[in-house]
Amino acid sequence: MTTDISVIVPFLNEEDNINDLCKVLDEYAKDKEYKLEIVFVDDGSTDRSVILLKQYNFKYTKAKIVTLSRNFGSHAAIRAGVLKASSDICVFFSADLQEPVSLIGTVYNKLQEGYDVVCIQKREVQVSFSEKLFSRGYAKLVRKYAVKNFPLGGVNNIMFNKKVKDVLNRYIESNSSIFLQIMNMGFRMSIVDMDYNARNKGETKWTLDKKIKMLIDSFVAFSFFPIRLVSILGIIMSLLGLLFAFGILIIKLFNLLPLELGYPTLITVILFGFGVTNISLGVIAEYLWRAYDSARGRAVFIINDEITIN
Repeated sequence: MTTDISVIVPFLNEEDNINDLCKVLDEYAKDKEYKLEIVFVDDGSTDRSVILLKQYNFKYTKAKIVTLSRNFGSHAAIRAGVLKASSDICVFFSADLQEPVSLIGTVYNKLQEGYDVVCIQKREVQVSFSEKLFSRGYAKLVRKYAVKNFPLGGVNNIMFNKKVKDVLNRYIESNSSIFLQIMNMGFRMSIVDMDYNARNKGETKWTLDKKIKMLIDSFVAFSFFPIRLVSILGIIMSLLGLLFAFGILIIKLFNLLPLELGYPTLITVILFGFGVTNISLGVIAEYLWRAYDSARGRAVFIINDEITIN
């Protein structure tokens, strides 16, 4: 059976959703004019997710499991899926079933209009106010300082053709966002708005530390703004220091105020100065560490096994 679309599903400890996920994807493939391949990528699961996948009887689609040697992160897992995908057209799909399965056909039809990349922008999703605030803030910062065509509603899913797939497999980036890498390539891109659902089972793996890492990866990997911010902070600090010194000089010369300078002022200046300095060093260290990590050439992911289900 010739595969037209490879659906890449990264997962980590999703045993509560596996059967529903398999059923939804398999039944969707029934009687479609295009053929689906599902590439499940196990990102170091410790539950029964892989066992349940092996037991499922797919009727209308091909399916296989790519297991990683340990947990490398969702973006690394997606890259492994792209590498092992049989089709020239790939789309991502979340194991928690927040995306409606109909998006596969929607973005595939859009791709047939001549686009190389089709991004799905969340039109509405049931999330907390803090999560919505983080997403909007992240999107605006990325648009301003990193990737100009990043959708304001964020991107949780994306379909692309062979040109994009070949570039991704040629340049497997570490500590990077695969979404931003695709959008930064410059290929013809379209955005489709779609409603999303809330997670019904299991717990989200999208924790605060992963959000912070994604935020850092996005700007350090795709923007020089953080390093330029260091220079801006240095200039601001220098100007504040000069203004502070000039103000003290004027007050002393003209005896405008009974000013007593002592330890409180000194401690304030030192704490402020060292705080900004340490932040600046931290930003520089992020760039240096990532350059070193890239120079070592360590694997972004390690495939432990590849299992054909049917």
